[in-house]
This record gives sequence, structure tokens and C-alpha cells, in this order.
Amino acid sequence: MAKRYGRLVGGVSIKKIIDDTRLIFKCCSLYYDDKMSQQEICDQLNISRPSVSRMIKLGEELGIVKIEVTNPYNLTFGKLERELEKKFNLKEVIVVESSPIETGTERISSSLGEETLNFLSRTLDDGDIVGVSMGMTLQNVIRAKRNIEEPIRCTFVPIVGGIGESRLDIHSNYIAGEFAKLFGGDCVQFFSPAIFSNVTVLEGFLNEKSVRSIFNLYRNVGTVIMGIGIPERGRSTLLTTGYIDGEVLDSFAAAGAVGDISLQFFDQSGSTENFREFNDRVAGMPIELLKKVQKRIGIAGGSQKAQAVLGAINGGFLNILITDLDCANALIEM
Repeated sequence: MAKRYGRLVGGVSIKKIIDDTRLIFKCCSLYYDDKMSQQEICDQLNISRPSVSRMIKLGEELGIVKIEVTNPYNLTFGKLERELEKKFNLKEVIVVESSPIETGTERISSSLGEETLNFLSRTLDDGDIVGVSMGMTLQNVIRAKRNIEEPIRCTFVPIVGGIGESRLDIHSNYIAGEFAKLFGGDCVQFFSPAIFSNVTVLEGFLNEKSVRSIFNLYRNVGTVIMGIGIPERGRSTLLTTGYIDGEVLDSFAAAGAVGDISLQFFDQSGSTENFREFNDRVAGMPIELLKKVQKRIGIAGGSQKAQAVLGAINGGFLNILITDLDCANALIEM
């Protein structure tokens, strides 16, 4: 028999029911199926507002109500994203369908580009300073079929030198300018080679007033957008652009390099130590400062990038990952 407790509210005796299953079901049905408010249920059933709230909670505890959160696009990817976030302690992971199309060093995926722009559209605000690296991955992003509905007045700044002798369309200055056009924002140009032949020459260059202003801006970068490279002949953008020759690339791979991010090579543990001689000649945001940026977005597609992604995560170079199903599955298996 149901337990009933009476009390007076506003001079009216109201019965409080705490274990009437039938009434719990009716209360939950009115709330979830008929979309009635708790006050409307209170008035209709002649029970107190606290009783309505309690019975709705009891409906969940007794299994009368089962709440399920579903991904409206792809339930499987949603679960995979959460699994990767938990496994690697990432702020956010976005997984898209894999693309079978590859050209040169990169897998071409319009989905990766579109989801990157979607993410930026919902996370960037007017006044933000956004760092961008270089490469085919970011070129694919700026070519994605995605219109930015409202301008976001942020400033895009290259985090690595943007002058090169070939493939100007994948250098950081070009990338920054195209992002600024997409979002209706501004950009800063970094007129510097990406890699210097001599550390001493680089140090002198960094003392120039115009260059110091770029590096001062780096301290205010809140988001960085980066592709993730791998040290393989035929797949390295650095090799394609002439920033590094094949023998040096092979030696890096032999020394344990699994990838590079913003031209900084690292091994599977995320250490850059074995590649310091090369990394120290890169003109751009210092790697330790990069690791302090609040939103560090790494973009990579294909299972062949999984080792590089893992190394970048271990090194703290990224905390947000936008990837495809092939790479995501390979990471889960590691």
C-alpha cells in the first residue's frame, strides 16, 4: 500500500506520495511525453511541486524513464570520440568518415576541412589571436566547402616563417591570409624563412624590431591550428618544399622521429631532444610557448599518421584532435 503523508500548504491538505508506482509513471509520462511543466503536473495531480520533482527522479531510479543521449550524425563516431578523449586526456576529439583519396603527401578529405571550420566557428570569438602553421593539411582546410555565416573578427598569425621557394600556397603567410578571408578577420604576415641554415644568423634575425613584434604577439595566441607531418619520403611536405633533404629525413626516422608539428620533429614519447640541431633553426613560436596555448588543434587523417599523432599528444603539442576514422581506430589499438 502506498505510503502517504499529509501536510498543509496554503491551508489546503495535500497528500505526498513517495512510492505509488502508478502515480510515478503518470507523472513521468506527463513530464516527458506530454511536455508538461512540473507546475502543470502539480496542478493536475493535486500534489506538491517537491513531490513532482521527486517522482520524476524516482522514475529514472526505478527504470521507468531511460534517458539516452544520441549523436544525431553518427552514434559510432560519438562513442569513439569519447573513448579517445578519455584514453588520451584530450579536451575534444572530432572524428569524420575516412577518405580514400590521397595526393602526394596528404589524404584529401573535405570532411576534415569542414569539421575544422565548424569547430573554429563555434569556438572563436571576436578579438581572438589564432596561430596557424603551414602545409597541405591546412591548405585542405581553407579549401573546404563551408561558408562562415557571420564574420569573426579574429587575427590569424603564422607560427612559423612564411617564405619559401616553392609551393607558396602551403606556406604560413598564405594560409593565414586565407583564414582571415574566410572568417572576415585580419592577418599578420611573418616575412621570414621557415628554417635558417645557421642558428647564429637566426638569433640575429630575431632581434629585429619587426620580428620581435611577431614574437610578442605569440604570447597572446589562444588557439593554434596545425597539421601533423611524418618523416617518410613521398609523404613529407618538408621534403616536397625543399626544407629538408631525403638523407636528413631518413636520419631523423632512424633516430626515432615519428612526426613533426610546426616543423618541430619529435619521437613517440613527444621528445624533441634528438632533433634539437634542426629544430633550433626553425623561425617560429618556441615549442615550450606552443605547449602553453589554451587550444592546440592538431589535424591528421589516415592510419599512417597515428604514430605521429600519438607522439604529438605525448609531447603536449595538441589537446584537441580532428581526425578521420582510419587514424582514430589505429589510435584506439595503440
